[in-house]
Parts: sequence; structure tokens; C-alpha cells
Amino acid sequence: MNLQRTSVPRRSMQGLSLVELMIAMVLGLVVLAALVSVFANTSASRAELERTSRQVENGRYAMELLGEELRHAGFYGEANVSAVPLPGVMPDPCSTDPVVWKSAMPLHVVAYDNGAALPACFTGTVKANTDVLLVRRLAACEAGSGDCPAAVAGDYYAQIAKCAAETPITPIVFDVQGSAAFNLHMKNCTAAAGLRKYLVRFYYIGTDNGSGQNIPTLRRLEMGAGGRFIDTPLVEGIDQMNLEYGLDSDEDGVPDVYTADPPNYVCGICTNIRNWSNVVSVRVNLLARNLEASPGYTDTKTYTIGRDAAGAEITVSPADAFRRHAYTGLIRVVNAGERRDLPQ
Repeated sequence: MNLQRTSVPRRSMQGLSLVELMIAMVLGLVVLAALVSVFANTSASRAELERTSRQVENGRYAMELLGEELRHAGFYGEANVSAVPLPGVMPDPCSTDPVVWKSAMPLHVVAYDNGAALPACFTGTVKANTDVLLVRRLAACEAGSGDCPAAVAGDYYAQIAKCAAETPITPIVFDVQGSAAFNLHMKNCTAAAGLRKYLVRFYYIGTDNGSGQNIPTLRRLEMGAGGRFIDTPLVEGIDQMNLEYGLDSDEDGVPDVYTADPPNYVCGICTNIRNWSNVVSVRVNLLARNLEASPGYTDTKTYTIGRDAAGAEITVSPADAFRRHAYTGLIRVVNAGERRDLPQ
């Protein structure tokens, strides 16, 4: 047998040259840098999208929360609010006197333009040039019924009579849980009528989020037992709040004029108290911002958030690194408006 030895070219048995290795390394680094750049950009875009999405969600939630509260403003169950005369002076929202609470029933919504002249019980720190809203009403459910919490000792409640024999005009009693004053009855005129929690709530833009961070936040200050007001952060990133009020001067349930300053709105029969009792709708203007700054971004926009007491547009030009969005909603104060609606 003839055995032939196959010869292998000398070149194929050699490794990479130094030049080839360096070129391969450079190409690898270029590809790696491109991948890192794509990853970094994708990560930054995702973070920015997340910040913006959260801001949009917070803005919408704040609008819904305020809208729900305003739609319930002036709710007093079966009580005949129209039979309660207007008070001679503005009722003190800090008062723990049930007589004052009853006198305040026609004043379902009151507000403080730019946080001016706030009452003594208001303990929050209001962001400059933002409005404060006060809402009075009863809880939508009776204490202890369904999912409604049971009445708490020392807390404030109202009882509405449903027994026609007690009075032709439905009475209402305000007092502290456990009071002997709660002696009204159900339709059978035997069983005691239920109690509804009496709510006095301030809504305002605070300068912090309640956790020590300087994030503007929609907050609620609510009257609790013993006249102590409880401050609760609600929605972070709400930067501005401006309110305009629809006044129904001819009592047909439809707003005739909008003003940011009802106490000083002048008409033939207008007074501070009458104007607040005539509020049947509220235009809510909010400005929401991201909770975190966006790297390399400067907000150069000018936002219009309603009108001031003189009717001029209110504009805000932040010039910082936070992205923002303006929200506007026209909300009917249902309980006040529907009591005045005329049949068509």
C-alpha cells in the first residue's frame, strides 16, 4: 500500500496576528458601545414615560377626587335645606357648635382665593398663589349601615327625621355621637332615625407630600372628633389649583356668571353670603407636574389655569426641569343646582 501524507499549509496553523486581534477588539468595543447606548436610551425613555404616565394618572385622579367631592357638596340626606334661612354672618368652619353647623347648611361650598384669610383652625402650609376649597356635607351613607363605619363616640353627626308626624318640614339635628338630642325617628315614627357623619373638609395644595419631600401635593384637612382637624396627603405632584364659581342669581339652577371671587362679586342683590349660597357649579383648573426632574429638560411652556378675580387669565411659566400638564373640568354642584331646577 502506498500511504500518502497530506501536508497542511503552514499558514492555517498560525494564530491571529497582533493587528488582527486589535482590529477585532476595536470592532467588539464599537458594537458593545452601540448596545450600551441603545440600552441607556431605552432605559431613559422608559423612565421618562413612567414619570409622565404617573403624572397623567395623578392629574386625572385629582380631578376625579375634587369632582366627586363637589358633586356631593351640600348633601344633607332628606333634610329640606331650602327651608334653612341664610345666616346673618359667615359661619366659622372651625366651630364645634351644632347651631353654627345648621346655619351653614346653605353654604355648601366656600373657598379662599390664593389662600387668603384662612380660618384659625387651618394648619396646613398652602403653596403660594393657589386656592383653598371648603366643602360642607353629610356622609353618603348612614353610620353602621352596609359598608359605612359605625358611629364613633365624640365624633360629629346629623340625624334627619323621616316621620311625617314630627313636623311638616323635615328637621335635622346636629350633635356629638351619644347626645340626647338625637331623638328623631324613621317613617314608622317609632324606630330611631339613622345618623350621618358631618363632614367639613378643606382641599388645598401643600408644599410637601407629608413625607418630608418638597413635592407639591393635593391635601385634605378634615374636621374630626373634638374639633381637631386631620391633614391627609391625597395626590402628589399637583402644582397649582385655581377655582372659578358659577353663580345662579335667578335661582333656576343654571349659572348666570362665573367669577373667581364670589365675596366681591357685585350685582343688585349680591352679598358675600348670598353669592356663596348661589354657587351651582365650579370650574376646577389644575396643573400637575412630574414627581422627578427630567435630565436635560427645561419646561419653557406657559400654562393658562383659569382667571383671577379681575377676569384676567392666570398664567404660569415654571422654567424648571419638571414636565407638566394642565387639567380643566366644569363640575356641577348637584345638590345645590337640583334644588333650584325648574320643571321644563
